[in-house]
Amino acid sequence: MDKFQIIQPSALLAPFVKQYWFLRVDSVAQGSQRAIPSGSMGLVFNRGDRIYSSLEKGFQSRSHLFGQSTTYADVYFGKLDLIIVVFQPIGAKAFFKMPMDKLSGQSIVLDALSDSHIMELEGRLMDSADNQTCAHLIEQFLLKRLYQFEEYNFKRLTSAIGAINYRENNVSALAHEACLSQKQFKRIFTDYVGLNPKEFLQIARFTKTSHTLQIQPKMSLNELAYKCGYYDRSHLIKDFKISSGYTPTEFLANCDPCSDYKSLFQSFFMNTKYQ
Repeated sequence: MDKFQIIQPSALLAPFVKQYWFLRVDSVAQGSQRAIPSGSMGLVFNRGDRIYSSLEKGFQSRSHLFGQSTTYADVYFGKLDLIIVVFQPIGAKAFFKMPMDKLSGQSIVLDALSDSHIMELEGRLMDSADNQTCAHLIEQFLLKRLYQFEEYNFKRLTSAIGAINYRENNVSALAHEACLSQKQFKRIFTDYVGLNPKEFLQIARFTKTSHTLQIQPKMSLNELAYKCGYYDRSHLIKDFKISSGYTPTEFLANCDPCSDYKSLFQSFFMNTKYQ
């Protein structure tokens, strides 16, 4: 049986956390998914079999904090029982004091954080079968950390991310929105987001393009390129291939139809089969 449950964060944590995911697959056959760049980081607690990642060329740590990525990875699994805290683009910085770009393209095992509180949380989650209870435990952990967070630059970058969501793609304009010089903006953005502004804008374009493809599959590539901010059709195809491993046509053939319920999940994974 496959199960996928979404729990929304509390109002206090919503600016920092997108959702809590609970994924379970009871299967003896090997399953697979293609992970694609999402523009967000996540915290994973794995209570099932270990997961193999083609990007890391090995098995992922059972519980880990994963960083931003600019390309795809195929993951393979058996019995799946995951809890994933999906952060907002600049949300992870509120709870982990390291520069987020240090995690780009990789993950860090929780043991390496030398943090007794997060290890205690991991132990309690491993012993808790109820998803609501687990979400409550995670919220307690995150709220304690949130009160220690300096929000000054967070507010600046929140404005910049909002501008990107409204299709602003000029780095100079984004720096102005954040009331920073371009050099300051790039440095602070990279520290908080884990990607430089240009990389993040590329992922934002890809996300918009993949979503548009799903809801308007008959749109021409020339029209799609114009609508989603690419120079031309060839630029779209090249970036799309880097991000997903597929051309737009191949993407449509290998991806489930867009679902409002699974829309965020589908911005992280292709070939989704969870109900």
